[in-house]
Amino acid sequence: MYSRLSLSWITSSWAIGLLLVFPVIAIIYQGLQPAGDLFQHLMDTVMWDYIRNTVLLILGVGVLSFAMAIPAAWFMAMCDIPGRKYLQWALMLPLAMPAYIVAGIYTELLDFAGPVQSVLRDLLGWQTARDYWFPNIRSLGGAIVIIASVLFPYLYLLARTSFLEQSVTLMQSAQLLGKTPLQAFWRISLPLARPAIAVGLSLIAMETLADFATVNFFAVNTLTRAVFDTWQGYGSLHAAAKISTLMLVVVVLLLALERFSRRKQKVFQKNMGQESARLLQMKPWQQWLAALFCWSLVVLGFLFPFSMLIYFAAQYFTDSWTTEFIEFSLNTFFIAGVVAVLACLIAILVGLFRRLHVQRGSDIPARLSSMGYAVPGTVLAIGILIPFGWLDHSLNDLIEHFGGKGPGLLFSGTMLALIAGYLVRFTAIAVGAVESSINKIPPSLDMVSRTLGHSPVKMVRKVHIPLISKGCFTAILLVFIESMKELPAALILRPFNFETLATYVYQFVSDEMIEQGALAAIVIILVGLVPLIILSRSIEQH
Repeated sequence: MYSRLSLSWITSSWAIGLLLVFPVIAIIYQGLQPAGDLFQHLMDTVMWDYIRNTVLLILGVGVLSFAMAIPAAWFMAMCDIPGRKYLQWALMLPLAMPAYIVAGIYTELLDFAGPVQSVLRDLLGWQTARDYWFPNIRSLGGAIVIIASVLFPYLYLLARTSFLEQSVTLMQSAQLLGKTPLQAFWRISLPLARPAIAVGLSLIAMETLADFATVNFFAVNTLTRAVFDTWQGYGSLHAAAKISTLMLVVVVLLLALERFSRRKQKVFQKNMGQESARLLQMKPWQQWLAALFCWSLVVLGFLFPFSMLIYFAAQYFTDSWTTEFIEFSLNTFFIAGVVAVLACLIAILVGLFRRLHVQRGSDIPARLSSMGYAVPGTVLAIGILIPFGWLDHSLNDLIEHFGGKGPGLLFSGTMLALIAGYLVRFTAIAVGAVESSINKIPPSLDMVSRTLGHSPVKMVRKVHIPLISKGCFTAILLVFIESMKELPAALILRPFNFETLATYVYQFVSDEMIEQGALAAIVIILVGLVPLIILSRSIEQH
């Protein structure tokens, strides 16, 4: 191993790590400043309502996701049910569906003017909404159902993997002691899967906290919506930063709670072995009931919304295939491509720095580069605007001081802000993919290169880069896809008259014209299916 690298490599690794974490530091610094009149007014009037709704939303989505994911994971890991071969990967499909698109489709279906209530009124003779009761989808409860229906696969994947890794001898011992499969599940499988469940619920909670489009569409006041409204409605970066600080506190609490819940738990178990040895044989009616439950999750979260989008796209194709659609698609591909390549280069730089620089703290730049992924997009957008806004004002003041004309919003009003926001948010994905490939390279290859007199740069070029090329491709692909789907940061950071496919679709959803945005929504969803296909193949290989 090389104990010394060039000063430029060391400096650039630390500089990039600090730059990528700087927006978070800027939010915290701004949030610790004395409260202004606007923030104090919000605290005195509506802020506690925002906080209460946020907590209820996270708890509701967590509970409902648990009720959806855990039975499905148990059936797929332990039971022989009809269609199990297809259900194993089909249950991952809802992850490709943006929640706000699903919200728009079910609102079209279930709202007062939708086909469901219209048919009920025609059949039963009801005239107005006062004549009957029907669940209001535009509510906190509706948001919980919609968000849980697309996020439960996070928990399903982790819980299923945990169930598959549990020893078959434990199940056999429970049966010898006279326990039913259900009793074995509650007393053995579920406690052993608690670490995986805690991680899955934490991921779901953070994704729920970050959601803006769905709660905004349903007019549910949450902290994410408060950040957006404070900046867009009042133009107060200071108040938005203070609310963002509250959200950072929530993120830290969620991460701490996840770690605390499994701080003393240690699990030692052998893999279950052959599949045929572990599948439980249920009664026929139980098998079909389990299959019906699992397929209903797939239909609710993916098949029905996607089928409706295909129908809408076919009906409104001539209205959807426009020069605007092509322009916004090119915008999206360009931004996502630039971010993906830059994120991969950063991941290579800090990943190889960690491997080759064997001094204490060499992993810090990589960890700093990854911190932004846990932060909601709206919060990161505010974190980008704080330093970029300061740079714009400073540059304009400096030029005007010497008698020139300032360039305006050179940083915060251009694509630079959007690219920076995406990089802070998604570099963690690239770091994870590239580091995974780097860790598979045997240390002996580094030693051989050093013995042959190769410099660190030459060793990286001839040994490391060829061996991590697959991981780099995966990193570029994943960051590209996530950048295409990102909405909250794009809504705040995009330049004037600049749209991405995500913001384009969201405008149609907000205007209740999802039919005309269906084609763009299908593009986003199909691209989002790529990592699920990769993940499915990876699971099958293991």
